[in-house]
Formats: sequence, C-alpha cells, structure tokens
Amino acid sequence: MAADSFVHLHLHTEYSLLDGAVRMKELMKKAAEMGMPAVAMTDHGNLYGAIEFYQEAKKAGVKPIIGCEAYMAPGSIKDRPNNQRDAAYHFTLLAKDATGYRNLVKLISTAHLDGMHYKPRIDKELLAAHSEGLIGMSACLKGEINMAIQSDNLAKARQSAGEFRDILGAENFFLELHDHGIEAQAKCNRMLPTIAKEFGFGLVAANDVHFLERAHHDAHDVMICIGTGKMVHDERRMRYVPELYFKSADEMRALFPEHPSAITNTLEIAERCNLELEFGQSKYPEYPAPEGKTREAYLRELCYKGLHERYGGRADSELITRLDYELDVLETTGFVSYFLIVWDFIHFAKQRGIPVGPGRGSAAGSMAAYVLGITDIDPLQFNLLFERFLNPERISPPDIDVDFCEARRGEVLEYVRQKYGERRVSQIITFGKLKAKSVVRDVGRVIGLSYGEADRIAKMIPNELNITLASAAEKTPELKKAIASEPSTKQLWDYATVLEGLSRNAGVHAAGVVIGDRDLAEYVPLCRDSKGSDVISQFAMGPLT
Repeated sequence: MAADSFVHLHLHTEYSLLDGAVRMKELMKKAAEMGMPAVAMTDHGNLYGAIEFYQEAKKAGVKPIIGCEAYMAPGSIKDRPNNQRDAAYHFTLLAKDATGYRNLVKLISTAHLDGMHYKPRIDKELLAAHSEGLIGMSACLKGEINMAIQSDNLAKARQSAGEFRDILGAENFFLELHDHGIEAQAKCNRMLPTIAKEFGFGLVAANDVHFLERAHHDAHDVMICIGTGKMVHDERRMRYVPELYFKSADEMRALFPEHPSAITNTLEIAERCNLELEFGQSKYPEYPAPEGKTREAYLRELCYKGLHERYGGRADSELITRLDYELDVLETTGFVSYFLIVWDFIHFAKQRGIPVGPGRGSAAGSMAAYVLGITDIDPLQFNLLFERFLNPERISPPDIDVDFCEARRGEVLEYVRQKYGERRVSQIITFGKLKAKSVVRDVGRVIGLSYGEADRIAKMIPNELNITLASAAEKTPELKKAIASEPSTKQLWDYATVLEGLSRNAGVHAAGVVIGDRDLAEYVPLCRDSKGSDVISQFAMGPLT
C-alpha cells in the first residue's frame, strides 16, 4: 500500500439508519478515485450492509474491511441502567479475517437478541469470549476511554485501557484521534497519545464519516431531523458538524501533523485485514428421517405413495420414468433434505386446515413436488419442464414459492421453529427507502413547509413504479417550472435529491424465512423485529441468496 495514502476505518453507511448517508457504490467510487487501497464500514450496532459493502468493494478493486461501531455496556448486558446515556459506550470493531468476522457476527447477534436495552449492547465478558480475529478501537467522544477523559477521570481512562489490552492484546487495540474542531476532541487528543505510550497502543486517525461530500452536510442535517422528528430550525436539537465527510489522505494528514503514525497505522491495519467471504453454499439442515430409513428412501416412499394418490390406478411407464428421473436428480444434486423440509411444513399446514397455495413459479414443473402435495399442478398435463426447476447440467438451489393463509402463517413458522430450533430459524429483514414521493414529503415537513405545500409538490411526481426525482422533473413541466421558479421548492428538491433512495427503516419481509443447520448466528447476524419478539436476519433477501 502506498505510504502516502490513508484508509478510513470509522465510517457510517446508509445502514446506520437515518444517521449515515453513505451509499456503497458511491463510496467505492470515491475511495478508488482517491487512491485509497481499502475502506471500512462501521455502522451503529449492526451489520445490515456488510455483504453489499463487501461485494461493491470487490467490484471496485478496494479492499473491504467489515466492522461495526458496537455499543458496549459499562458492566454486564444484564444490567439495566435507568437512562440511555448510562446504558452503553461506543466501541469500534474490525474483522481481520474469517474468524474475526464470525466472532463479530456472534457479538452483534448477541447484542440484539440478549443485550438490548435502549441499544443492542455487548460487554467485555462477551468480547473476551469472541475476541479472536478482531481489532478494537476506542471510537468517538462516546467511547469509554474518551468519556473518562472528558470527565477528568484519568484513573478510569487508564483502567479501561488496561481492560481492553487484556482482552485484545496491545497489538490489536488502537486509540482513535478525531478532530472536527470540537474542544472535547482536542482535550481527548492531548491525553490519548500518553495513554497509548503507557500501554503500547497505536494511534489511528479517524473522521467518523457520515456523508461523502462536505456539500452534503445540509442534506444530511435534514435527514437527521427526519430520523429524530425535529424541525431544522429547532436550535435545541442534535446537530452534526460539517467535517464528517470522506476526507482525502492529505486532509487527514493535515489534521494530525504531530502524529504521522496515526495515518500510517490505518494502512497497517488495512494490511492486516484480509477477509474473504464464500458465497453460494447451502446451509439448511438434514431432514430427520424416521428411524431405520435413509432420507433418500423416505423421499421415494412418500413420492410413490403420493403418485398413487394423485393418479389412482394409473402406473404407466411415463409416470414412473419421470418420477424416478426427478428423484435421481434430487439425490445427485443433494437436495433431498430440502424437498423433505418443504414437504414437511406444507404437510403440517394442510393437516391443520391452513390454506396453502397451489404453487407458482418453476416448482410447478416438478412431478415430485406434485405427488408430495407441495404443488397442486400436474406438470404432465401442462407439459411443464422439470429442468426449469432443477437442471442437472447447471446446478443451482431449487426455488419453491409457497403461499400460506396470512392469518395463520405464524402457526407454520412456529412449527418450523419447534422442529429445528428457535435460533436455527429466522424471518428476513427488509429496508424501507426514502423514495421519490415520501422523501419530498419528509423533507418538506422538517424544513418547515406546510403539509399542503409539500403535498402539492409530491403530487406532481408521476405515479410510476420506482420513478426517480430526476425523471419526474424531466417528465413533468409543471414540476420543472416549480423547481426553477420557487426558492422553497428548489431547496426542498436539492435536499430530497441527495437523500433519495437511502434506507429509512427496517422491517420484516412478508414471506422469507431462513432455516439453518445450526444456530444462524454462526452464519449471519441476527436481530429481532420491532416488537422485540421474532428473530430476523440482519441481511436482506438479496445477500442471503
């Protein structure tokens, strides 16, 4: 890595919901343009964007460093302080390798599933148990060491430093230097080099990036108001300084001329982080066949029984040949358990009188699916091809779309949880976006426009699926004129254009469910839905497939 370069190791993407405004593709383009060899993502308490970040970085030729600005409980995650300020410090974690990534996933999953109190929290005991392969950093002004320095409690700062050294090792813990023109940061920066020297820690220059360009600060400020429910003109609200943008290596070097190692250490850390993720591997459980039977034999038994039920006395060679061919392919490709798992929960639903759809998509081309009762469409009658569903020449996981009665879908989900284990089953997260009409209304509200005025502008946007603000302005002369002639509309439009498409909130996918062969936190980060009950994956449908 070029000695005159720099790597941002503390950065918030759009998945620090309504707090970070950095899009993955734009981030990678910027890093590549600046000649930065690597970049880290450290979203607040989650790994929502980890796979998208990793894949976009790889496409751009930039080394991805997956991390998280975690919430660290002052004591145990079992403690329940009375206010948010006392509930957690900030603590930056970076994965060096596959072991570190797995540990990071476990930590962040535990934080959401077991440590939630105001924020999803880990504690030092958990960190000690899952520290291998991780680099820790002291974070921002809300970090434990920095909070102690700000309170003039240097004994506490040193105690905390010693605890992190004992957990991670001095070579794996760094003290972050931030300089956004804030006096509290200057106070910390005067003390941190002394602590670093005492404990053998390295220093790291960081910029707590929340948006890519300095010019995006005002739009980001509007987004913060959307997230906090405040008005832009409210002087008592939370504000971020304009310095939290993606600064160049020269800009970062100029901030810390007395600490050149804080710059070079970012490159050293990037050299040490070499995570390679594998994709395309199925991790569903092996179906528990009845005692004394193999899964293959059990599937054939069920299919032959279903063949008789579906076709009655007809048992000609066409039926037998087609079914045996499909079963041979399922066995050869290793999807017998997959078929049995799907058959099992559909069989449960039908036994309980839960309405199940007739089947759709390529699964309708499978006779095995038909005779098992997974679908109700005879592929022979409609001349449907099995190879559209599962092609032995081009193996990819088969896709069976199943529709259940919405009112009773929860019963099927609970059955699957009981059969395979609660931590082996999850629903899938989904993210709401700041789409064209909604972002116009959101921005209009927080900058002080009346509901009627913001609604007037929003209604000028055509009712087209996935329409963008840019295309709306081109297609609608009235809207284009309003943007050009009305200062308040122009301001709203400029802010909305910067924020359009960013992730706004997390929800639960209406249909998707993940079933794994072990605790899913071994593979993907988990959290809970907004009610705090059901387990859901932190990865959306795309990254999971």
